[in-house]
Amino acid sequence: MVKVGIIGSTGYAGQELVRLLLAHKDAEIVWYGSRSYIDQDYADVYGNMFKLVDAKCMDDNMEALADQADVIFTATPQGLCASLVNEGILGKTKIVDLSADFRIKDVKTYELWYGIEHKSPQFIEEAVYGLCEINREKIKGARLIANPGCYTTCSILTLYPLVKERLVDVNTIIVDAKSGTSGAGRGAKVANLYCEVNESIKAYGVTTHRHTPEIEEQLGYAYDGTPLMINFTPHLVPMNRGILATAYANLTKKVDYDEVRSVYEKYYKDETFIRILKKGVCPETRNVEGSNYVDINFVIDERTNRIVAMGALDNLVKGAAGQAIQNMNLIMGLPEGEGISLPPMFP
Repeated sequence: MVKVGIIGSTGYAGQELVRLLLAHKDAEIVWYGSRSYIDQDYADVYGNMFKLVDAKCMDDNMEALADQADVIFTATPQGLCASLVNEGILGKTKIVDLSADFRIKDVKTYELWYGIEHKSPQFIEEAVYGLCEINREKIKGARLIANPGCYTTCSILTLYPLVKERLVDVNTIIVDAKSGTSGAGRGAKVANLYCEVNESIKAYGVTTHRHTPEIEEQLGYAYDGTPLMINFTPHLVPMNRGILATAYANLTKKVDYDEVRSVYEKYYKDETFIRILKKGVCPETRNVEGSNYVDINFVIDERTNRIVAMGALDNLVKGAAGQAIQNMNLIMGLPEGEGISLPPMFP
């Protein structure tokens, strides 16, 4: 039985970790960390956990937690994990960090986009970017995992085969993405109130969203390590969960449907959690809600010699907690799909 601790268990991603781990036959949660609700019953914070979780919220003492847990999940704001982790802790336990603290390899890039000083840059090189379908072998046995962001997971997986096989001109990539409001977190913000969000859609973080350098860096690795730049524009839509990413790029040569389909199947045909849809079927967030699946498809625009690639996932599962558990399963030698092989919810 893998003993698990969660720091940040009362945020949306943290609660999703709890929900999924309760159904994981090989995991036991020993620490429900929450700086905001210390000593309060977890089930009082999340009523859906009534009679399912009989535990109080604890603090974020990672030193003490490292003596009790085999794996620590940090579902916290940027900067906290980096401020807490040290060699002694990593010598005792594994960490799966859901923040951006260890996703970007260049410290200056991280500090520029996130506007904070990195507190433990000595661990950045060691940290493995936890996109399981691409970095599976690197993840196994690692002690520090940088769990990818939600927009980035959807965008990278949608584009990866096209970039890897150089079917697209990487200088022409545009990613237009939409997210449900849970992606903005549980904190009280006027912009996220029901009356502010309902019956509306808006772009935000235009040219400045923090997931941009993460997408660029990972796609750059797919492009033989060549740095690249993209246009990434996120939008907020009035739904609880889900991300839909629509990516556009110029093709580098004339290709037909079967050729592109074979490229996607080359990389994803054996991936349990990536579903390449039938021809003509566009991904929909409702078809992945509550699951760890990513639905992907594409359309070739012969008129403009461009391709439109689309991906959909649940931002709280494959975009956060589900992927984190998938990483835990890999580093602990457990079946990769354990605890996260739930079918999508509908409606």
